[in-house]
Amino acid sequence: MLYSEKVMDHFQNPRNVGKMEDADGVGEVGNAKCGDIMRMYIKVDDDQTITDVKFNTFGCGSAIATSSMATEMIKGKKIDEALELSNRAVVEALDGLPPAKIHCSVLAEEAVKAAVKDYYDKNGIAYDHEKFQSVDCAHCHE
Repeated sequence: MLYSEKVMDHFQNPRNVGKMEDADGVGEVGNAKCGDIMRMYIKVDDDQTITDVKFNTFGCGSAIATSSMATEMIKGKKIDEALELSNRAVVEALDGLPPAKIHCSVLAEEAVKAAVKDYYDKNGIAYDHEKFQSVDCAHCHE
């Protein structure tokens, strides 16, 4: 299984790793089939910009790399922009993933959404529940 240089770089030197004690939103997602668990923390300022983001991931190298890349892609973005992050965009930013590891990028997308949803819930912000539907990952394990 070959990994791109970007995947290896984000696996060996992950960005934004750690716990955030004063997070405005925390999302945790996991997949029992593959054993990967991601927890994402976001800090949001008054104009809805994600000023800081951290993650903890228990899983394979691809799970760590996709978590790291996802945090890089949403940091400094407005919440609405972060919600647009797709697993496909994460894969492209990493110059690809092996087919058996695509589910890791789905988890990264879902971790971002879970953290945003937690932020909305904590702050009583109304939102479109459709945006937070889980991605069906059955195809990831074929």
